[in-house]
Amino acid sequence: MKVDRRSFLSFVIGGAAGTALSPLPWKLMDDSSIWSQMWPWTPVPPDGEVVYEDSTCSLCPGGCGITVRKVDNRAVKIEGKPGHPVNDGGICILGLSGLQMLYGPTRIKAPMKRMGERGAGKWQKISWDEALGMLAEKLTAIREREEAHTVAAIAGSDQGTVPALLARFMAAFGSPNFIRTPSYQDTDELAVGTLFGEAGRTGFDLENADYILSFGSGIADGWGSPVRMIKACSLWKEKRVPVVQVDPRLSNSAAKATRWVPITPGTEADLALGIAAVMIAKNLVGSGAVSGLGGIKNTLLTDYAPEKVSLSTGVSVEAIVEIAKDFARANRPLALCGRGKAQSPESLRETAAVYLLNGLTGNVNQEGGMWAIAPADYIQWPEVARDKAASAGLRQPRFDGAGSGQYANARHLLQRLPDGLNGSGPYPIQVLMVADANPCHSLHDAAAFKAALDKIPFIVSFSSFNDETAAMADLLLPDHVYLERYADVPVAAGLPNQTIGLSKPVVSPQFNTRHLGETLINLAQAVGGSVAESFPWKNYETCLQETLADKWDVLMQKGVWVDDDFATAGSSLQMAALDTPAVEIEGDAGTFPLLLMPYDSIRISSGYIGDTPFMIKTVADTVIKGKDGFVEINPQSAGEMGLSEGDLATLTTPRGEAPVRVHLFEGIKPGVIAMAKGLGHTAYDGFLADKGINVNELIGPVEDPSSGLDAAWGIRAKLAKA
Repeated sequence: MKVDRRSFLSFVIGGAAGTALSPLPWKLMDDSSIWSQMWPWTPVPPDGEVVYEDSTCSLCPGGCGITVRKVDNRAVKIEGKPGHPVNDGGICILGLSGLQMLYGPTRIKAPMKRMGERGAGKWQKISWDEALGMLAEKLTAIREREEAHTVAAIAGSDQGTVPALLARFMAAFGSPNFIRTPSYQDTDELAVGTLFGEAGRTGFDLENADYILSFGSGIADGWGSPVRMIKACSLWKEKRVPVVQVDPRLSNSAAKATRWVPITPGTEADLALGIAAVMIAKNLVGSGAVSGLGGIKNTLLTDYAPEKVSLSTGVSVEAIVEIAKDFARANRPLALCGRGKAQSPESLRETAAVYLLNGLTGNVNQEGGMWAIAPADYIQWPEVARDKAASAGLRQPRFDGAGSGQYANARHLLQRLPDGLNGSGPYPIQVLMVADANPCHSLHDAAAFKAALDKIPFIVSFSSFNDETAAMADLLLPDHVYLERYADVPVAAGLPNQTIGLSKPVVSPQFNTRHLGETLINLAQAVGGSVAESFPWKNYETCLQETLADKWDVLMQKGVWVDDDFATAGSSLQMAALDTPAVEIEGDAGTFPLLLMPYDSIRISSGYIGDTPFMIKTVADTVIKGKDGFVEINPQSAGEMGLSEGDLATLTTPRGEAPVRVHLFEGIKPGVIAMAKGLGHTAYDGFLADKGINVNELIGPVEDPSSGLDAAWGIRAKLAKA
């Protein structure tokens, strides 16, 4: 049997990925093995009564059901909850190590006010009454000056009652500046609105599809709900479902796929449109699946003929035609997009092109296909009470420019905050509140964002952890962690139905922290007037129970509520969005001959939550070794630069430079280099801080001209031996 180089690489990396994703390692990790590491802060419970309590994990958008084992009222192990509709007993590496967040040293243990220079880490503990009084006094003074619009809030999500309370506080106070951190959700919402003409989101019936075509989605690297995806990968293998992974590098997802299609980064939309053109040319389109196809038919056949697409993508004509035929002839084919973990927006053109493929087969709102799901907002609160100050503030434009002008359809454009703070904004920001977000690490050009925060006189962080953004705050009002609080957890993450989980406290609060929902209710009452009137609840639990109403009993009993009888956002795609231009990344090819692209790993948390010590110990030494981070490069490219395995090199982009180690990797195209996301923290503890490079500091935002979203998928770069 002959094995070519690509097949050999897929076999080796696929085996490693299989070991990492298999349930076997987790089954071997009983209580003693989990806690046997040399972490001095690890609790060692005495012998006692063993009990189990169910809850919902909210460390990522996946919303898995969990069961926490307790000994003598100490949580000692987290497992997946059997029978849960999202994860059915499985658990990812982040969810498995959640107890290290509960008991770890990086937690903020009480309200704190800054004492030294901003970012110097000098704090003084204060009481909750003093902390809320300080913030309420500042906010009240701003309202009295009729400057309510100069307050802004950044949240990690806008789904669920807690983010809704923060958004409600902003509206009652009089500010239009509630801003959600960017993710693929932004692009998805815009694409559904553009293509279906109605608001909504997409869901994917992965379990019933019989052909998977993934355009860079990390189906084995944390895309969507990670545990659901791992189970889907196993199911596809069992059913012999073809899985085609389009990816510039041999990721875990590509290695586990039936077929890996290496592609020139940034040309995924071209390939999708090329596949669509073949389907049209060969009469492989489902009848009545797409409205308005005649208007773009000639454009597709002319501009995206396989010969042209092959030149731009690096994918052979034969492969394009073969994939198109196989995809079209499958009974329930499904095309996916959203790079890596889908934690960053991508271009509207690319998303529309991939969704077009689902539309061409007629597999929209069908079993095994893509679903367009209409919003079903269960949060039905009374209208916000608005006094003169609130009404005046809400008439002001948003600071980030979303919802007006060229980008009238965009809801949040957080990447515009630094430029606005540096002079281009419509007014200054006097107070910034940050909840469940760490933009000083997770946004592109993170260093510039951090520097811009110095222009804001007062910053409040509700973070549970000592992260990079919390370090820039003037006041810390720490939230409980997810194992200490009630919260509704709406689960989107690609699910083809409406699902709400309930997070319940499995242990008492370990420190002098307070539920963010409770803090917002208390703050509204302290500000008084119409703001207080808009928060009539006695406490957060009352608010939550009243909001969930008829769902409450089901959630308390089962921990999850699922609605399979949901409304769709349409069934026929409108193809006008394909006229949108491509996104060009930053940098001149003459000066920067390489393409740097970040990649996601299921072993590295790259969102608001940083890696736990347990997770860091699982990262390969070709990604991080000691404090050094690695850049992947094809041996051919490395040879041309005189670089060898492990060499220390300087990586330079238009946004900055960093020292890196070289890792030779034949699973990446020549001329392309890659770095893992989620490293390079300066905050947290010695297990995570100062390890590797934050690739976001080397990549700047690039606005999609059709949406305004930051759709940068990489940046041009150069690499030189140090």
